[in-house]
Amino acid sequence: MPDGVCVPRVSRTFRYACALALGAVLFSLLPLLGPAQAITSGYLCTGYTPCKNAGYGNSGYAANNDKMYWRMFSGHNCTNYVAYRMVRAGLPNVRPWSGGGNATNWGTEMREITDQQPRVGAVAWWRANVPGAGSAGHVAYVERVISPTQIIISEDSWGGDFHWRKLVKGTGWPTGFIHFIDKTIDNLRMPTVTGAARVGAPLTATPGSWKPAASVRYQWLSNGAAIAGATAATYTPGAAQRGRTLAVRVTATRQNWAPASVTIPIPTPVAAGQFSSLEAPVVSGDPYVDRALVATGGDWLPRPAESEIRWRADNVTIEGATGPTLKLTRALMGKKITAVSVAWRDGYTKAVKKSPPVGPVVLGAIDVVAPFHAAGRNRVGSQMWIEPGSYTPKDATVAYTWLRDGVPIAGATAASYAVVPADAGARITAEATLRKPNYATRVLHFVMGGPVTTRPELDVVTRGRRGSAVVVVDIHAPGVSDPGGRVTVRIGKRTASMHPSGGRVRVRIDDLRAIKHKVWISYSGTGVVEPARTSAKVRVLR
Repeated sequence: MPDGVCVPRVSRTFRYACALALGAVLFSLLPLLGPAQAITSGYLCTGYTPCKNAGYGNSGYAANNDKMYWRMFSGHNCTNYVAYRMVRAGLPNVRPWSGGGNATNWGTEMREITDQQPRVGAVAWWRANVPGAGSAGHVAYVERVISPTQIIISEDSWGGDFHWRKLVKGTGWPTGFIHFIDKTIDNLRMPTVTGAARVGAPLTATPGSWKPAASVRYQWLSNGAAIAGATAATYTPGAAQRGRTLAVRVTATRQNWAPASVTIPIPTPVAAGQFSSLEAPVVSGDPYVDRALVATGGDWLPRPAESEIRWRADNVTIEGATGPTLKLTRALMGKKITAVSVAWRDGYTKAVKKSPPVGPVVLGAIDVVAPFHAAGRNRVGSQMWIEPGSYTPKDATVAYTWLRDGVPIAGATAASYAVVPADAGARITAEATLRKPNYATRVLHFVMGGPVTTRPELDVVTRGRRGSAVVVVDIHAPGVSDPGGRVTVRIGKRTASMHPSGGRVRVRIDDLRAIKHKVWISYSGTGVVEPARTSAKVRVLR
């Protein structure tokens, strides 16, 4: 025996239950019907074909309304139509409860899945004899959820016709919504959150993956309560969130589908923020007693609400020494001074950054009243010396250091220095160091010209032969084992030139007359070995 709203063979009242329900809905909407622009609830279309032509389908019920679903009467019938939609959505064609099938029974029989939340795919249900339904109640299919107070339904009615309607919450609103098999947006991959839960550090949520594809919106929570305005994917906790537990609720929405949400908790409470040092403080000035040091810089990100410079001596805070300037006293003599930039901000850990140390602090500076002078020649065998000037305080001591190519020369600690062959080709410099206890050491630097040169000696041996002469020249240059350069030998109008090898050249000059000749020898020199000239005699044989 079929069951459900509008059973014509049982009673006349039962037969017209859905028709009365629909009439009650129409009656409840009459006060809302006026000029077109004033309609907030009402019919969108009537009839299978007109609705289809207007873009409002019936999911194939027009071709299947001669069949019974969930044992409801076939044809135009609210219960058979909604049962058809449930079966088409995936439920078996077996009524989910054993009681009567009239529309008014649906919500009471299925009370465990009935609530006040409209969702796409849910069953809109009216209890019997309420505004919007007759004595048998009414059911419809929720096609769209515009908002929690506005929905669009499709429905069929015993003794009536197929409709799509828009409902606005008020008189005629459904008694409840039965959630047999709603259309839901499924979360395929959970959203994630990257970043550390720390004041001033951004947290960023990913949307995750949803089926079907949906738009997402974010809401950040603090101890479970929504944070006003925190609706972007990225949220940076402020000082007010320190110690609180955060989470982000990601809600997926799609037109005509019920929204879905997941909440991702942040596992640790919000920690204090950390300053990042953009620039350490820098101390300028001479570390002399009665003079002042000045600290500059000490920049932070984010900008601190408060900051100051504190001073330390040998890494111990100087009592009362704050601000960019420190006057050096005798109590600080011998100590190294640092400036410390200190930053505060609500919700952040106090931060400090030290400058490189300056000092130690000394009593004063040694001043040179009359300048020192360097003298002498940078040649092997010559003397170099420093002529001292005058200075204050007069009891300061002076020590001298001579250097070869920047390296101190062992034992060369007098005011003068004799240039030795080992210096050939090197650059000789000198330092005069002035010292006095509790005074800053002062070092004077002297450059003694270019590379040290050496003066060569030319040893010449001549041998006369028939019509020619042989000249052998040995070059001896202190400090240079293999002098380069070029040797030129001239006898009369005849000359010959050669590069020495191992400091020696052997030159033969032919076509000479058999007489005693004068031989002229010149050596070009190098950058280190100086040029030289000499002469000799040779008798050419017949």
